[in-house]
Amino acid sequence: MKFRPLHDRVVVKRIDAEEKSAGGIIIPDTVKEKPSQGEIVAVGPGGRDEAGKLIPIDVNVGDKVLFGKWSGTEVKIDGQDLLIMKESDIMGVLTDAAPAKKKAA
Repeated sequence: MKFRPLHDRVVVKRIDAEEKSAGGIIIPDTVKEKPSQGEIVAVGPGGRDEAGKLIPIDVNVGDKVLFGKWSGTEVKIDGQDLLIMKESDIMGVLTDAAPAKKKAA
């Protein structure tokens, strides 16, 4: 089944939290918090302004994002747990950009 979100909504798949703490202690499922990171699976066309002009969404499929703990609506599509949320619920996009090295003067 394919799902296409409408307006300024996005579909996000949660990225699983670490199984171990920084000290190496295994965290049981009952204590784990739901991760607030996810990967964009689908995006809608965007919202509209007062004049009816389409405002495109700023995230793309495949982007890794941070969102609020209580953001979105949980749904199950094809046996996969997903979140549908508005673009405004996304706090930011995670990037793997390494810091640029300065050239010696």
